[in-house]
Amino acid sequence: MCLAVPGQIETCFEQDGLPMATVNFGGVRKNVCLAYVPDAVVGEYVIVHVGFALHKLDEQAAQETLTTFAEMERALESEDASP
Repeated sequence: MCLAVPGQIETCFEQDGLPMATVNFGGVRKNVCLAYVPDAVVGEYVIVHVGFALHKLDEQAAQETLTTFAEMERALESEDASP
């Protein structure tokens, strides 16, 4: 199973001829390749898988996904805490 995570673009730059961005994933910042979404700009949200932005999405969709991830994490934590 693969997991793609939404993050917000903070900066855009070029590296070795490829469009790149620094993407913020809830405080964790990673450099991501924008080759598949070269029109993405600072402030937009992208879905990222293994270092590649695959798709742009609006802020509402990104927040809904992040909320779902947080709910899943809380459920797993409470499951782990059960005797």
